[in-house]
Amino acid sequence: MAASYEDRILRVLAYIHDNTDGDLSLDALADVAAMSRFHWHRVFHALTGETCAQAVRRIRLHRAAIWLAQGEMSLPEIAKRAGYGKQGSFSRAFSDAYGLSPSAYRAEGQVALLNPDLKTGRYPMHDVDIRNEPRRRLVGLPHKGAYHEIGKSFEAFGAMCESRNLWPHTRAVIAVYRDSPEVVPEAELRSLAGAEFVGEGTPEGMEDFALPGGKTAVLTYKGPYSGITAAYHSLYGNWLPASGEEPADQPCYEIYLNNPRDTAPEDLITEICMPLAEK
Repeated sequence: MAASYEDRILRVLAYIHDNTDGDLSLDALADVAAMSRFHWHRVFHALTGETCAQAVRRIRLHRAAIWLAQGEMSLPEIAKRAGYGKQGSFSRAFSDAYGLSPSAYRAEGQVALLNPDLKTGRYPMHDVDIRNEPRRRLVGLPHKGAYHEIGKSFEAFGAMCESRNLWPHTRAVIAVYRDSPEVVPEAELRSLAGAEFVGEGTPEGMEDFALPGGKTAVLTYKGPYSGITAAYHSLYGNWLPASGEEPADQPCYEIYLNNPRDTAPEDLITEICMPLAEK
């Protein structure tokens, strides 16, 4: 099944090459890859080492370099075909990438573009199980901004649960990360800090979130929260391409099995949950 994901990468790269002045948004590229928007960017980054946006920029400028070397098109036309609305923006981007202005590059030839060196198998291995997760109703506090700062929302959530005696009505502590930090500006990232809730109603100041449950890949990560990003790369770069599975059109979430207040960082256990498509 690894070849299937490799085929998707190559198909998307070919599409970018052929449509440098077209819609190369994350949604459009996810459609080309025939994969959920929640997961495509992570698969692409894990397997190529660059984000979709970085690949689009690199390929657009590479195509521009070829057109410049051929000498048949004007600079405004090249800028437009490379997806830049203004020639000035194109010139700055090209100069940053190639160290020469577009005009100076005309005499310098072109740069060959190689197929990506896929990184499958290069990440640390973690245990991954496929489980049938239950449907869960969460309550929690919405968090907006850097994901590494979600701890302050969990602190507030914990204080509210303590003061209102809500802990007896909660189960697993869970975070849901709704956006990708690779494609969404840090200040706009959306997440939820909360827990499964079996009580009545919605506690004041909190919001509901439904996890539909079902077939789920669960990676068990042991260690400090600062290392979770590498675990995601392992899930998307090692396990998924060889699994024969497809991710569902739902975000990943994390279940925290112990408390950082009374657990050493190296002993923290986190379950990274990727909902899977039913076949």
